[in-house]
Amino acid sequence: MREFFSNSEKETEIIAEKVAKDFSNCGVVAFRGGMGMGKTAFIRGLVRGLNNSSFVSSPTFAIVNDYGGKPHVFHFDMYRVNTWDDLYSTGFFDYMDNGSLLLIEWSENIEEALPEETVYIEIEKGEAENQRIIRIYGKDFSLEGIRN
Repeated sequence: MREFFSNSEKETEIIAEKVAKDFSNCGVVAFRGGMGMGKTAFIRGLVRGLNNSSFVSSPTFAIVNDYGGKPHVFHFDMYRVNTWDDLYSTGFFDYMDNGSLLLIEWSENIEEALPEETVYIEIEKGEAENQRIIRIYGKDFSLEGIRN
């Protein structure tokens, strides 16, 4: 597990940008954290760190945003997915089988469907109003130049 502290949305994006190279080999990244914790900010930095210039926004109503790139990035928001039927209707399993990088907000709602090798990023409020604690589980990261 790696742990980082961020004191702003910009710092969250910078941390994500620096860890992006560790996600370039595709897979599933599941985000955990309440409303307003910075999940989309982290994803914005991660996508930028993958040299992808797509505009990143939460896919709350679309459920999935396609950012393209190499690796091909799909950004899911599972906030309103509550049943297996809901999940199947998103086409989620088709995306898992195509070798892309899947970034999933509100992954708690589809926990049982996530593959064993999923990387988890948990973001929670720290002691100060704008402070966030970011924990990354499931992968050993080579994060040179990042201070905890």
